[in-house]
Amino acid sequence: MLVSVVLAASLAVSACSSNNKPDDHNATGETTAGATSISVFAHMSPDIDLRTNSFTKELEEQFNIAFDWTAIPFDGAAEKRQISLSSGDYPDIFLLVPWVDKFTPTDLIRFGQQGVVIPLNKLIEEHAPNIQAALDANAYYKAMSIAPDGNIYGLSQFNECYHCSYPNKMWINTTWLEKLGLDMPETTEDFAAVLEAFKTQDPNGNGKADEVPLSGSIESFGVRVLPFLMNGFIYNDDRTYLTLNGTEVGFAPITPEWKEGLAYIKSLYDKRLIDPGAFTQNAEAFKKIGENAEAQILGAAAGMHPDIFIETGLDARYTKDYNPMSPLQGPYAQYATYNYPVDPGATFVITNKASEEAQVAAIKMLDYLFTEEGQLRGNRGEEGVDWRKPAEGDVALNEEVAPLFYEITAESGQTPRNNRWDALAQYYQPKAFRDAWVQGTDIYVPSGFERRLQEATTLYEGQEPEQLFPHWAVWIAPESVDEMSMIQVNIKEYVDQNTLQFIAGSKELDKDWDSYVKGYEGLNLQRYLEIMQQSYDNSTVK
Repeated sequence: MLVSVVLAASLAVSACSSNNKPDDHNATGETTAGATSISVFAHMSPDIDLRTNSFTKELEEQFNIAFDWTAIPFDGAAEKRQISLSSGDYPDIFLLVPWVDKFTPTDLIRFGQQGVVIPLNKLIEEHAPNIQAALDANAYYKAMSIAPDGNIYGLSQFNECYHCSYPNKMWINTTWLEKLGLDMPETTEDFAAVLEAFKTQDPNGNGKADEVPLSGSIESFGVRVLPFLMNGFIYNDDRTYLTLNGTEVGFAPITPEWKEGLAYIKSLYDKRLIDPGAFTQNAEAFKKIGENAEAQILGAAAGMHPDIFIETGLDARYTKDYNPMSPLQGPYAQYATYNYPVDPGATFVITNKASEEAQVAAIKMLDYLFTEEGQLRGNRGEEGVDWRKPAEGDVALNEEVAPLFYEITAESGQTPRNNRWDALAQYYQPKAFRDAWVQGTDIYVPSGFERRLQEATTLYEGQEPEQLFPHWAVWIAPESVDEMSMIQVNIKEYVDQNTLQFIAGSKELDKDWDSYVKGYEGLNLQRYLEIMQQSYDNSTVK
């Protein structure tokens, strides 16, 4: 029965392809004599048809390629990739969108050792000077790309999103601050006092005690309230909870500073200054608070950007009210959570099904995406249609650099142009490239939204500890991967559960702390730290 299910699913994946192993063809399906056929498993958004896409056609002509697409919608993409691999009926290359699905570092080691995905080292050295330059110029990117055995089994999109580097921001209602005559909070105690005022002094002026002083969510994108609050006591990376002291890997949630931070957060919770839903609700529920129909009720909100919890369009009601806070000075620290913005793993791999000609053509095609020209054409679209060169008066996102391009906004209701690959092509956008985007100077309208995030992030830049555990660039030894993964999942669940229990009061910090710490013994915390210490010691990035 299992075999039948897998076979049926694999056939369903095959049916998503425009055709199966055709003769040489170009993007319109016409035969192109002598073209190198490359079968591709790719993610495809609803607005793009990769087979008829004009950028696809240009690549086919430029590199003499005939693509054979298996184009997968975003929904269910991860499962379909796994079915493709397990069935043995997989393509020459996988071309993925990182926030939809990607090969994890563990996947790369496993499939690399099995020979399913091939090393790219020689191909890059001989045919991809732009990729090689990107690796050589960026230590973290190079470290996350080279497996412990020295092979590059795949490449991740190199997208240095500056504002994504500091995801755990806090946005506060400055209109309420002004109305109540309050200063921007700078310390943990200041913040507690401001939240108390938001709760008790009716800043929305409706005569009701309906204000929600602070809220968040449990999902990604910096919406968890714990890291911002805990960073005044001890560094919380919101992922691994690992710290570095010299070269020694430590674990923050068992330290006295973490306990003291929990006591502070509990004091806010006990006074109903933190929305209880912040520890249980999804992003949709979070935004309903920010966009409450009857009255504005949200005082402060955790999030990478404000569009998570309020509308920020031209007609948005509250967009100007929320502005960023700096990291809070606590008893021991004033940290900001940092995360390297490039995802580890790979969105591009070449499999053992690819011929030598296909391997060379594929890496040359990818190398083109690591150029400024390739990025503008593949990710942004056609010049004069989707973007234009800067005009007099245009200002770059980083006002100290020369502007590079201005994005032409499509008119409302306009038919998608199907002339670019969008996120599928977003392979080389270093900070210098992103800094050169032309942006409006009004940060409260959509044309200036990226500038708004840029300015907010400057409050956080450099506030991370001098030493960080670089989890994004650390490879786990293949023989320890399964063990580490299981331990890590159990530990994170234990941290989350006990954090909520201590804050909500079902466990008491004074009475239950020691037993909580002892509970990590049963979760093999010591073994986890040993694995991570060894991985860090073997890392090329310190």
